[in-house]
Amino acid sequence: MRDHTKLRAFELADELAIMIYQITTVFPKEEIYGLTSQMRRAAVSVPSDIVEGCARESQVEYLRFLEIAFGSLRELHYQFNLAKRLGYLKGDDFSNYDLKLVETEKVLGALIRSLRKI
Repeated sequence: MRDHTKLRAFELADELAIMIYQITTVFPKEEIYGLTSQMRRAAVSVPSDIVEGCARESQVEYLRFLEIAFGSLRELHYQFNLAKRLGYLKGDDFSNYDLKLVETEKVLGALIRSLRKI
């Protein structure tokens, strides 16, 4: 069994989930069951899938859950950009979040690539 708390990808994904919850609090009320809900679901899915993958015995299953987490991360990145284009994020609010999304994608992607080589 792997310890997810030792993974940089998990740390970043966890921070990102918190950030997404914080920024979506200012989204319009009519988005509560729309984009707000979708972004929060995707944001929580990333670290959750990393944790679940770490609990799996086989390397194949571990890798598969990391790939699912990466898919959710890409989904979140699109939703974030959509929220930005819709005007739900103002000014510099989005620059730090965008950097965190990109960093998380790079770290998780590198972890996945390293496991594929084994």
